[in-house]
Amino acid sequence: MAKQTAILTGEASSPLLFRHVSPGPGDSTMQFRLIHHWEARKNVKGGPGILLGIEMLMIDKEGTLAQGFIGQNRRNQYEEKLERGRIYTLTNFYASNSKVMYHVADQKLVICISHASVLKKVEENIEGILTERFRIHSFSDFEANCDLRGDLHDVVGHLKLVDGKPLHERPVLCTNDDSTSRIVTAAENFRLKFDASAATPTVLLVTTVNPKRLARKLCLSSMSSSRVFLDEEVDPTKEYLTWLTTNPSATSAVNPVEVVKAETLTISEIAAFIKSQPAKIAYFDCIATIDDVKLGSEWYYIACKDCQTKLNRGPTTLICPKCDNENASAIAK
Repeated sequence: MAKQTAILTGEASSPLLFRHVSPGPGDSTMQFRLIHHWEARKNVKGGPGILLGIEMLMIDKEGTLAQGFIGQNRRNQYEEKLERGRIYTLTNFYASNSKVMYHVADQKLVICISHASVLKKVEENIEGILTERFRIHSFSDFEANCDLRGDLHDVVGHLKLVDGKPLHERPVLCTNDDSTSRIVTAAENFRLKFDASAATPTVLLVTTVNPKRLARKLCLSSMSSSRVFLDEEVDPTKEYLTWLTTNPSATSAVNPVEVVKAETLTISEIAAFIKSQPAKIAYFDCIATIDDVKLGSEWYYIACKDCQTKLNRGPTTLICPKCDNENASAIAK
């Protein structure tokens, strides 16, 4: 199949492009740049997970991204040869359908290194092969794909708060759990890059993020394949930083009061908070046990006064989905 594909391209001696790869074994030679590689693990509840091998993100001279895989039984043979940014040739491989969850490339085939594969570094740099290619999507795209566990796209934006602190305070992302610091859940490379940066970063690009919904808010979670770029490290962050300097009003788009950490409280603690604190938006998780259900009591819901439809809670008001009223009057139904 690989020989037949080479004939179809018209140049049997030219490196095979990712778009010409067919499922199954192939004995043609492909040429690509290795953008990134990471450990592939199978999650195990309560444990560190089972190491399956190494996954790779590759790009050919057409700018097509493809995912590669080296099994655990061949990991020691190839791991020391892998170097981000270097160009390689690969002869003899096996192409299989990519996994259903968490795609990191447009190409739907995974190029697997088999026992017969020959992987070689190309000493000279080939400028025709890009060093990076990002798949940046908008907020609405992430919201549409929330919790679907499909493609992992990239996102670029500006930082407003880090660890709950504004940027002018120069937060430090530490991992010590003591009275003067908080544990920050952050990708290790982000923490190291952020703390080592000479100036406080304001623009962030994160690759292959997984959109989830936590506490009714969209959360872009990092994965094993995620990478972090700050300010002027890559073109998309440079362009965003330039736009940000000419549009200073964009920095006020996020209200720090709305950036909250979910906390678990008792009913009495929530009641005490409501009595003691001034009016503001706050979200809590309450864990309780049903002690008794009083028969004969009325069960009710908060409805629109005009059309009796159940209201949705907005940031500061109740919203009627039927009347399209963002400040609906409520009654108990």
